[in-house]
Amino acid sequence: MLSLEALASLVVFSFVTSVTPGPNNLMLLASGVNFGFVRTIPHMFGIGLGFMLMIVLVGLGLGAVFEALPWLHDAIKYAGFAYMLYLAWKIANSGRIGEGKDAGRPMTFLAAAAFQWVNPKAWAMAVTALGAYTVQDDFVLSVALVALVFGLVNLPTVSSWALFGMGLRRFLGDPKIVRIFNWSCAALLVASLVPMLRG
Repeated sequence: MLSLEALASLVVFSFVTSVTPGPNNLMLLASGVNFGFVRTIPHMFGIGLGFMLMIVLVGLGLGAVFEALPWLHDAIKYAGFAYMLYLAWKIANSGRIGEGKDAGRPMTFLAAAAFQWVNPKAWAMAVTALGAYTVQDDFVLSVALVALVFGLVNLPTVSSWALFGMGLRRFLGDPKIVRIFNWSCAALLVASLVPMLRG
């Protein structure tokens, strides 16, 4: 089982990787601005629970499938790249604040959970955490522990991005400023894809 020192290190690792900018957090920021915090809650829970499931499935053998079928990993990678370009386009063209439900919809729980499988940052986090914080003697238990720690740490940290976005709403009353903000978030999301292209 993990030592207390290793567990503390895992908590720090999960916090730092969860709170730093990446596709999930940039989309939550934009969702907080465009839809508010409450309507973004399913998106946040989808990220948290979807990533926990990803850790468990990768830890319990999906990685072996990708080693046997490397083309499948590449297919997911490029599908993810195309999907994130689509999401960037959706963010860039979000309606102005205050247009209500007609302005679009925030990402659903299931869409956010499924998105983790095409998110390069999520893959890097999962593989690194599983490689660094699992132990051979209690492998299944340690995989479950890594997933649990991420579940407990991830939700409050990603929620801060949606809260920050909601806080920005008062400064983004001008539709031109909202448009600039949305296009900036879309550009940052596209920029976050650069490591995927190099990898």
